[in-house]
Amino acid sequence: MRILVVGSGAREHAIIKALIRTGTDAGDIVCAPGNKYIAKQVEVRALDDACDKLAVTRIALEEAVDLAVIGPEAPLVAGVADALRTQGIQVFGPNQKAAALEGSKQFAKEVMAAQDIPTGMSRRCDTMSEVTDAMDQFGAPYVIKADGLAAGKGVVVTRDKQEALDHAAKFLNEGVLVEEFLEGEEVSLFFLSDGTSVMPLSPAQDYKRAFDNDEGPNTGGMGAYSPLPWLPEGFVEEVTKRIAQPTINELKKQDAEFIGLLYCGLIITDRGIRVIEFNARFGDPETQVVLARLTTNLAELLMSAASGKLDVGPVAEFSDKVAVTVVLASEGYPGTTAPIREVTGIESAESMDDVEICKAGDTGRVLSVVGLADSFPEARALAYEGVSRIKLEGSHFRTDIALKVESKAAG
Repeated sequence: MRILVVGSGAREHAIIKALIRTGTDAGDIVCAPGNKYIAKQVEVRALDDACDKLAVTRIALEEAVDLAVIGPEAPLVAGVADALRTQGIQVFGPNQKAAALEGSKQFAKEVMAAQDIPTGMSRRCDTMSEVTDAMDQFGAPYVIKADGLAAGKGVVVTRDKQEALDHAAKFLNEGVLVEEFLEGEEVSLFFLSDGTSVMPLSPAQDYKRAFDNDEGPNTGGMGAYSPLPWLPEGFVEEVTKRIAQPTINELKKQDAEFIGLLYCGLIITDRGIRVIEFNARFGDPETQVVLARLTTNLAELLMSAASGKLDVGPVAEFSDKVAVTVVLASEGYPGTTAPIREVTGIESAESMDDVEICKAGDTGRVLSVVGLADSFPEARALAYEGVSRIKLEGSHFRTDIALKVESKAAG
């Protein structure tokens, strides 16, 4: 099977590493556009814009791929999967209509309402007076979300009314959602979907705030761990039955068959499980820890979803080991973009047993260090030892990733 992976980030690097680790020959994988670290493992093809349907399709046809895996959300929302499918290529990634589940928060709310899927109350707002009314209705802490794509920076949760209003004003042209604040432990749960059925992967928890103790602005994610030993019994089954399967059913009903990765961003509140958000692709950095533990052939799993045969393909299985990933971010992230600076020490970190480096761009979230071990203290120690070997002027990372897992499990 020849596979094209579209994207250039740490998520795509993690997907490629998992494909190779679970049985795919590196020579059968091509990545566009990839990056220079991904190029050390597989062939990469130049691609100026991953949303360019013609360019992506041309690469897929020239490389005679059997399967295309689309990593980022923007190409999905732009309809790249549709263009590939019209050429007869199997695609792991939803079509443009189904990708609106991530592309529009309001559309996602409507899908949930149609199937009575539990989520927070919200109001779509197009004027600042509507925003103010909704904020007064729900009260503080204020939750403001951009309706469209915002690269992980579209959400603000704050008690500061002016900060909330400023954030709403920034995204008002595309529309914003004001939501009730939900309190509890957050969980990311991925599902493979073939358009009809779903298959859960292993739950993970990520860390959205930039700094330790969940302080600072929201980011795309500063670290993650998997599995979650503190989850209640039957959690995955409940989410499958009450949230994931009904979502896929509703999309099919709306002629928006969802083939790909349904990311359920969840929160466990006093009133039960609620959906915070849906994404239409693998999450970053959760992918790095979930796929690090996968023991089933990933290519076969993705192909069985892409070809509508999830029910007769292999079942996703995971090792008992635990994985912790820590993200190294450039100076000023997420507020400002740092100048491009040299990163050193990646080879030293990668030389450690059970440590993996997933490289992204030159700025922002530059890379993820993954530690895999039998226990959380061991996995944390590996990840942080890996981070300590990597040098990037001005960079920062959180020191508390997976720190409280044992106390949660005990509690």
